[in-house]
Amino acid sequence: MSNNQIERPAGPRTAQAPAVAPVPSPGRIGQGTVVEQSRAAAEVLAAVQVAQQFPRDIQRAKAQMRDSCAQERLAERAFYRYRRGGSAITGPTVHLARELARCWGHVQHGLIELRRDDEYHQSEMQAFAWDVQENTRVASTFIVPHIRDTQDGPVALTDMRDIYENNTNQGSRRVREMILAVLPPWFVEEAKDLCQATLREGGGLPLAQRIANCISKFADVGVSLDQLEAKQGRPNGRWTEFDTAQLAIIWRSLERREITVEDEFPPVVTTAEEIIAARTPKPAPATPDAPAANEAPAGQESPDGQAARPTAPAQDSPADGPARTEPDQVPARDGGAAADEPGAPLGDPLHYDDDEVFEGGGHR
Repeated sequence: MSNNQIERPAGPRTAQAPAVAPVPSPGRIGQGTVVEQSRAAAEVLAAVQVAQQFPRDIQRAKAQMRDSCAQERLAERAFYRYRRGGSAITGPTVHLARELARCWGHVQHGLIELRRDDEYHQSEMQAFAWDVQENTRVASTFIVPHIRDTQDGPVALTDMRDIYENNTNQGSRRVREMILAVLPPWFVEEAKDLCQATLREGGGLPLAQRIANCISKFADVGVSLDQLEAKQGRPNGRWTEFDTAQLAIIWRSLERREITVEDEFPPVVTTAEEIIAARTPKPAPATPDAPAANEAPAGQESPDGQAARPTAPAQDSPADGPARTEPDQVPARDGGAAADEPGAPLGDPLHYDDDEVFEGGGHR
C-alpha cells in the first residue's frame, strides 16, 4: 500500500435512492403558453399586494350584499332543491355563492380541468376558492366520469359538448362549496334570509296574483291544482307568502332539471271505493217528533196541572172497512172539546207544525 492511499474500515454499504423518473412535460410549448405562465405568476403577486394595500370594507360589502339579495331575479335563482331518500334537500346555489364572493371582495375562485383520459372515459378536475386578503385557500380535486345517469341506467358520453356540460355541471357544485367555505357563515346566512324575504314579497304583486301565477305555471307542466294543494297541505285560498316562495323554488329547480314532476308531485291514487263513496248521496238526517202546542213531554205536567199521557201511534184503517174507535180516547174536559173533535191538538206523531214541514231529502 502506498503512503498516499488511506485504508478505510469496511462498513455496511448504504442503500442508494432509486432514480426518480422525470415529470413528463409536453414536447412543444407555444409562445402563448409561455406568456400565460408569466402573466399568471404576475397576476397572483399583484392580487396579493392590492389586497394588502386596500383591504375590504365590511360595511360596504354588507351593503352590496343586501342590495343584491333584494333583487327578485337573484332571489329566484338563489336556492336549489332536489329529492334524496324520500326527503327534500335545499340550499344556496352557485349563482348566489358567486354573487356573495363578488360582494365580499378579494376572493378568487374557479374550475380547472387538469386532465382528460379518453381511454378510461373520465376527467380530473379541481375546484378552488382563495381569499387573497386573508390568504385562505380551499381546493377540491375530483374525478368526473364521462357518464350521465338516466332512468334506464348510466349512458356513456362521447360527444365533446356533452362531456363539457357534464364536467361543468359536476364542477359547479364543488365551486359552490369552496366559495362558501371561505366566506363568513354570518354573511351567507344573512344573504339567504334576505333572498327568502324577497321571494315572499313577490316583487310587490298581491298575494292573490302570485298564487294565480303559480297555479298557471305549474299547469303548463302538467301539475294540477289538487296536486299543489296536497303538496302545501291546505287549499290555495289559505296559502301564505311562504307557500308561494317554496313553490317558486320548486319551479326554478324544475327548469334547471334538478328534479322531475314525478319526484315532487307523485300522482294521486284513488281507489274504486273512494269514487263510489264520493258519488253516493248521504241520507237526510232524521227529524225528531215535536209535541203538540199544549202537550207536555212524557213524565211532566201539562199547563193545566194534569200529567201528560203518552199518545198511541195512529193506525190506518182499511179503505173499505168500518171506522175504528180508539178504546183509550181522551174524554172531554169541563167546557172543552174531546181530543178527536175539531180544534183539539193533534196527538199524531206524523203531524208537524208549519215551520217544520220540508220537502223529502232536503235540510232544515
